[in-house]
Amino acid sequence: MKKYFKYYGICWAIALAVFNVITFVAANETVGLSSVGSSFWVGYAFITIAFIGNLICSFLFFKEENKSKVFLNVPIINLAFSGLIVSLIVGVVAMAVPQIPYWVGVIVDVLVLAFYAIAIVKASAAADIVNDVEQKVKEQTFFIKSLICDIEMLAEKENNPEIKQQLKKLAEKAKYSDPTSNNALADLESKIANKVNELRTGDNKLEIINQIDLLLTERNIKIKNLK
Repeated sequence: MKKYFKYYGICWAIALAVFNVITFVAANETVGLSSVGSSFWVGYAFITIAFIGNLICSFLFFKEENKSKVFLNVPIINLAFSGLIVSLIVGVVAMAVPQIPYWVGVIVDVLVLAFYAIAIVKASAAADIVNDVEQKVKEQTFFIKSLICDIEMLAEKENNPEIKQQLKKLAEKAKYSDPTSNNALADLESKIANKVNELRTGDNKLEIINQIDLLLTERNIKIKNLK
């Protein structure tokens, strides 16, 4: 999603430029730049820092390349632009209207930045949790997916019609088996994998297929008991 950051960066640069132009033009027309006090420069500095903080937070968000995380973090994109717009409006009003103390704009812009930063942290944490769960599910379902793939490939290469048909039935049974693995099933799944390897070189393939079928049945029963 890095490529989208440039669009945000353009908007950020425009917003900062607008803030500076309006701030200094307004200050010059109202009290004169030579007459502005230290409070003006303090307010200007803090609001500019808030803009920079917004840019840094957005960069950290937009650099994410994980597709799952990007999808989960899409609402933050709207928040990024909303925060930028609010910061611009508040900053301009606070600096351009003499009747409004500069510290009001500083406080509001800092609060906007804090809200945006916290939202990014929360969204990133939630995305990390979901991503970890997805990764765990992939690991737990790898055995059955791999088993189905191996059996289907063996069926494709098999020339004996009877054995081919039995392999297809075995693949179907694997598809309808519980895909989630468990540490308690490690030995049983290892036996199934070894039997599938025997199919590649063994002579009595129908007997081996029957053995795998029984092992799959045993696996399905054990999974039910483990839940």
